[in-house]
Amino acid sequence: MFFICGMSQGKKLLDYTRTVICSICGGYGRYQVFMTYSYFSVFFIPIIKWNRHYYVQMSCCNTVYELDGEKGKKLSRREPVEIEERDLTLVQSGQRSAEWNKRQCSRCGYETTEDFEYCPKCGQRF
Repeated sequence: MFFICGMSQGKKLLDYTRTVICSICGGYGRYQVFMTYSYFSVFFIPIIKWNRHYYVQMSCCNTVYELDGEKGKKLSRREPVEIEERDLTLVQSGQRSAEWNKRQCSRCGYETTEDFEYCPKCGQRF
């Protein structure tokens, strides 16, 4: 008799939808809540899960926060939960995509994603 078993890590997207104004980039974004965990499997079937952490990722700039464990557990049980900023701990600050911040000079057509006040090519104010 033989057994196929192993340990691995998983990620599960939780059902939560709320549109907010991001405190990092100032844009509108959605909370995307997910859970990460480690698990032991036998014959490729997860048997035991542990080391669960809950995270919130902003859809606008990909900033990642760790969510309070109690609220995360309630979300995974599909209980109604309201996530507030005090429930979040910053893990990784994100950035908006380059397309969002792109600016173009009206005089010469120079495009940049930098935060210049004047065009570096012709000197025209943006």
